Amino acid sequence: MKAIVWTKYGSPDGLQLREVEKPTPQADEVLIRVHAATVTAGDCEIRGLKLPLGYALLLRLFMGIRHPRPTILGQELSGEVVDVGTEVSGFKVGDAVFGTTGLRFGAYAEYNALPATSVAHKPTNLTHEEAAGIPVGALEALHFLRSAQIQPGERVLINGAGGSIGTLGVQLARYYGGTVTAVDSGDKLPMLRSIGADQMLDYQREDFIRSGQQWDVIFDVTGKRPFGGCLQALKPGGRYLLSNAGLMANLRARWPKGNGKRVILGTSTQAIDDLLFIKGLVEAGKLKPVIDRHYPLEQLPEAHRYVETGRKQGNVVITVV
Repeated sequence: MKAIVWTKYGSPDGLQLREVEKPTPQADEVLIRVHAATVTAGDCEIRGLKLPLGYALLLRLFMGIRHPRPTILGQELSGEVVDVGTEVSGFKVGDAVFGTTGLRFGAYAEYNALPATSVAHKPTNLTHEEAAGIPVGALEALHFLRSAQIQPGERVLINGAGGSIGTLGVQLARYYGGTVTAVDSGDKLPMLRSIGADQMLDYQREDFIRSGQQWDVIFDVTGKRPFGGCLQALKPGGRYLLSNAGLMANLRARWPKGNGKRVILGTSTQAIDDLLFIKGLVEAGKLKPVIDRHYPLEQLPEAHRYVETGRKQGNVVITVV
């Protein structure tokens, strides 16, 4: 089968199209013919080792010190079941499915074998290209926004609202009853308005920390805003949701905050119940992916270069079949 193999740390030039062996599903797995995958910012950070120092060292220890062992990247996909393991009962050949690969990766290939607990039946109202843009961003946003226990009418700010996590986060925050302020570059603001943001801020013109406003919930998707400044921009009892937190942020999160403020870290568990919940929201019309561009599998390096520009709105989709 055709696959894009990650052969070196650094630039997208290390992503090479190769013929590799087609996987065989284990007893608890389904074999998926991949129709579509995506390029997330996380994929680019892993490929280029653009991670906090501690995480980068751990990745080298896990994947290889000088260069990664040949690996097929890609963390989310949509496709068709073509084989099932002997212990799988919830899927059959021909089923359309979507889901996450986790740290197994492997979505940048014509076929991928995944545990049946990692995928769900594809939402009936989405194409494969649309469905591929749902799992990672929606599960990550759900983890944080559900943990915040948003009450109807509370003010929610999402910094980095224009990416895959942010665009789905805007919609989930609205679903939970929040009034949403979306922060990103000016060219993304019309799109953010179209998916339900109540207020838009161009970070290149206005710093929300210095705006004099306060929010009940601040969800920093990028993890790049000053820790103390974000706490100051919270109302008493506010919740600071910090994705992509570095070592210092993890340490500071444990210090007393005062005024009932809380810091919520972590990452999604990618539980199947959460994916099924997301699927229900999609089919009910409460959640939809934003698709920026499509690239064929062979042009995956170019897709990575585009995502690294920071101009991506929502998702960049890789069409495999």
